[in-house]
Amino acid sequence: MKNMLMSCALLAFTGAAFAAPEAAAPAAKSAQQNKMVTCNADASGKKGDERKAFMKECLSAKPAAPAATPQQNKMKTCNAEAAGKKGDERKAFMKTCLSAPK
Repeated sequence: MKNMLMSCALLAFTGAAFAAPEAAAPAAKSAQQNKMVTCNADASGKKGDERKAFMKECLSAKPAAPAATPQQNKMKTCNAEAAGKKGDERKAFMKTCLSAPK
């Protein structure tokens, strides 16, 4: 009876140890991993030095800067127009400029 209990306990712990890795969710891919997948797909058909050069260029390329939003453009314009103003005068001007309709 004692041996049977020990066997069951050992089996339960062993089963739990093997089930744990499967239960863990796979980690999300990093930006670099996504870039690698994309570059790899784009490099299909290239071989040797041509592929190496392409992959090096593709993986080292910086992502394009996002386009400025209308609010950012407005801020830039108002900031340029406020040149020379200081303190409360500048603050009042910026408030008026930024709240004005386009």
